[in-house]
Amino acid sequence: MRFLSGLVAAALFASPAFAQCGGGFNSFVKGLKAEAVQQGFDKSTVNAFFKGVQQDNAVLKADRAQGVFQKPFIDFSRHLISQNRIDRGQAMSRKYDAVFDRIEQQYGVSRGVLLAFWAFETDYGAFQGDFNTRNALVTLAHDCRRPELFRPQVFAAIELYSRGNFDPARTSGAWAGEIGMVQMLPRDILENGVDGDGDGKVSLKTSAPDALMSGAKMLSHLGWQPGQPWLQEVTVPARIDWSLSGPGKPRSVSDWQAMGVQARNGSLTNLPASLILPQGHNGPAFLAYPNFDVYFEWNQSFVYVLTAAYFGTRLEGAQVYDAGNAAQGLSGAQMKQLQSKLHARGHNVGKIDGILGAGTRAAVQSEQARLGLPADAWPTAELLNRL
Repeated sequence: MRFLSGLVAAALFASPAFAQCGGGFNSFVKGLKAEAVQQGFDKSTVNAFFKGVQQDNAVLKADRAQGVFQKPFIDFSRHLISQNRIDRGQAMSRKYDAVFDRIEQQYGVSRGVLLAFWAFETDYGAFQGDFNTRNALVTLAHDCRRPELFRPQVFAAIELYSRGNFDPARTSGAWAGEIGMVQMLPRDILENGVDGDGDGKVSLKTSAPDALMSGAKMLSHLGWQPGQPWLQEVTVPARIDWSLSGPGKPRSVSDWQAMGVQARNGSLTNLPASLILPQGHNGPAFLAYPNFDVYFEWNQSFVYVLTAAYFGTRLEGAQVYDAGNAAQGLSGAQMKQLQSKLHARGHNVGKIDGILGAGTRAAVQSEQARLGLPADAWPTAELLNRL
């Protein structure tokens, strides 16, 4: 699920002299080869890297079939978080206690954060994917959905190959080109790979210390603030200005407390925080601190990010969230109908895909406020009918 590493890298690698995507696959590969040589890679290295490269239609199929992200938070989190995953996470925490202590001292990343990613990405290393990584990256670079992300990763993989850390024929991983226990893209590995076990190599597929230390370094590189919280469950009064809720709307904790927002357990941290209501004002409620934003550098799916962040707190002792009595959400077909109506009213909801993304949430909240409904960004049948 890890698809987002620094998109700025695209500007560094991409050259307007070569087709950025599309066209015949063989011609596209020739362009990649020529650009790699232009970048300074040895021609024999480039030819060896691309020898036997193939377009992988299974990768394209997987890229277009991410239906799991259509689930609302309660369903999605219950799907991903099992007692077995909690028990195994606690066991892994004990097994690699010394590694997690080093991580917390060196990078300030709490163990629950990494354990949650490790669980969701590969079930603690058990299922790392069997897609040929080179073929996956070249296939996705050729595809014109996100070439700005995947094209640079091809050249990063060539660099890994030139260093002896990548086998074009045998290196495998997830369909989107991620490698190892915490699923890192090649450029992530180049920038953040750490030899955590001291054997002189960075092996994210076979070494848990390497994978965990590398993941922590990447989070630090993405802006993780050492020792700070990321998410906390709260209780919210029945009447509040719901339009203040949503990701990216931080207010001081004292402001939230003045409105009646309280920690469900413990005390709130004196940091800016956004009120997150994943399924509206009658569902679960969380305050998201600045570190929560770093999760979106790992993955841009709101439901995945919130679930990973919440699971991190569970693995560190937080109780099961209060699901409340959230209003019934919309079906996929209804969500597409809603997005079409919102688009017709001038809102930028992006692709009409039935997924409640950031653009759709913002549009829903705007229309709820206009219609005098609780502006909590959770779309309901009532909103659809009113529109």
